[in-house]
Amino acid sequence: MEVQNRKITEEAFEAERQTVLTQWPTGAEVDPQEALRYQEAIAPAKRFAPAMAKAKKERRTLIQPRAGVPVIAEHIKLMQYLQDNGEADLLPTTIDSYTRLNRYEEAEVGIRESLTQGKAMLNGFPAVNHGVQGCRMVTESVRVPIQVRHGTPDARLLAEITLAGGFTSYEGGGISYNIPYAKNVSLEKTIRDWMYVDRLVGWYQERGITINREPFGPLTGTLVPPCVSHAVAIIEALLAAEQGVKSLSVGYGQLGNLVQDVAAIRTLEELTDEYMKKYGHEDVEVTTVFHQWMGGFPQDEAKAFGVISWGSAAAAIAHATKVIVKTPHEAVGVPTMEANAQGLRCTKQVITMLCDQYLPESLLSAEMEIIKAETRCILDKCFELGEGDIAVGAVRAFQAGVIDVPFAPSRFNAGKIMPARDNDGAVRMLNIAGLPFTEDLKAFHLEKIAERAKAEKRAVSFQMVIDDIYAISKGRLVGRPRG
Repeated sequence: MEVQNRKITEEAFEAERQTVLTQWPTGAEVDPQEALRYQEAIAPAKRFAPAMAKAKKERRTLIQPRAGVPVIAEHIKLMQYLQDNGEADLLPTTIDSYTRLNRYEEAEVGIRESLTQGKAMLNGFPAVNHGVQGCRMVTESVRVPIQVRHGTPDARLLAEITLAGGFTSYEGGGISYNIPYAKNVSLEKTIRDWMYVDRLVGWYQERGITINREPFGPLTGTLVPPCVSHAVAIIEALLAAEQGVKSLSVGYGQLGNLVQDVAAIRTLEELTDEYMKKYGHEDVEVTTVFHQWMGGFPQDEAKAFGVISWGSAAAAIAHATKVIVKTPHEAVGVPTMEANAQGLRCTKQVITMLCDQYLPESLLSAEMEIIKAETRCILDKCFELGEGDIAVGAVRAFQAGVIDVPFAPSRFNAGKIMPARDNDGAVRMLNIAGLPFTEDLKAFHLEKIAERAKAEKRAVSFQMVIDDIYAISKGRLVGRPRG
């Protein structure tokens, strides 16, 4: 039976909740009414949704790192360091890979090994294993809002424990935490599992507690055209709003061309608001998230700071509500907390310098119109395929290649579109495949790719895509040097 975009009833939610909380022993620590009282007592300055709303109103860009280690004391130390020395406006707690796969027994082993060996043996914080009280030790140890960041197809128990544990924002979605992360998990299952997460957030909302929700914007993080990531973000936002979510932060991963990146953030907010209003969700607060470069990084730290600075500049000029910050150690592994703080301070300095800068509308208007037209083509086709139901439409759209995420591992993704940069470094489509573009839009992309081929004196080919993927580590956007 196809999943449908319908609000989960109170009876069905409570019945499912009892099952979810038995998935691991720490689920028994969740007392919904006590969790509600705990959330009510959190100081406004530590709440994510008001911080994002205030930054949007003031046209400020907040900075947030990625970070997480397995031992509670070390994680607290890391969070406090990024808050105090990194000057982070918002904090994360990045969850480990075993927890993301619901493999809690192996996460437990990782915690023990980390304690025994005195170093992190997991690549994040195993929040389910640490339970409600362990999460509260973390959230009570910092002064700024803190969010759960992960990559989990089935994130129901993680949501229950972390929200009861005092986190005030929760990242992810049934598409964005499936297609780029998993091979064999069906969209019907993940969309339905994430409806539970959103209904949980809606449950808190109905009782006066606003939890921020953030679909994962960059998807695979590699040459993802804005229209594709926009479509996924807006679908996940609509699904969340149907379950009662009122604070939504939609994200986008930097592509590298300043005009396209600024236009993308501008259109993402406009289009999300447009579709929210169109489908009856006028009271949802929409904010934006800009992810610094998600592709390959140069190993040289000085050059890495150049990449970070360029992402910071794009976020500032786009006036994104929040920027997710990278570190100068991206090319070599898990960063030290000192390197993580350096990336934050670098970003904050650039944003401070550029916060009052804007690109003129004359530069942005054409690119914005292209992105909006492409995104509407995809979303409107999804609604058509779903006969008005966006959950049904999303599943059918992936089956038909109407939504197609480049380089995703999921077998439920067509994987047929081929993105490549144009002569100015903006991401276009070398092969449009099943994306439901108009003939004018198709011609636009073919023309842009042909212009680059002519400038580089070579034929249009898949080699352009390969060159573009590797180019950034060599300090370029377009794959081949000019001249």
